[in-house]
Amino acid sequence: MSEESLPEGTRAGDALPEYAERVLDVADRIPPGRVMTYGDVAEWLQEGGPRQVGRVMTLYGGAVPWWRVVRADGVLLPGHELRALGHYRAEGTPLKEAGRAAEGHLPRLDMRRARWDGDAGDEGHT
Repeated sequence: MSEESLPEGTRAGDALPEYAERVLDVADRIPPGRVMTYGDVAEWLQEGGPRQVGRVMTLYGGAVPWWRVVRADGVLLPGHELRALGHYRAEGTPLKEAGRAAEGHLPRLDMRRARWDGDAGDEGHT
């Protein structure tokens, strides 16, 4: 992780809070083309909730594949839609193309097909 990607007031030698390390470890385990929701990560850890996971991802997520930890409704992360979309398309993450009436015409994640339950033997698309 470069100094530029660290949160304000954090230096490369500083240790991350233990909960943050655990969240980032889960994010790092999600296979390419799959996603987990903020709530899924909290449930996996049996600690915290979606907001706590979201806070960790906001502060420290640049060091892991942040685009794989998502909102439960499949809407792309506001402010990072195009970067995330590039990753999803490169990884073959299942998407639902937006209809013409959809604001911005951006696709959503196909949560039924893209969601990963954390099972190491389930790394392909369902």
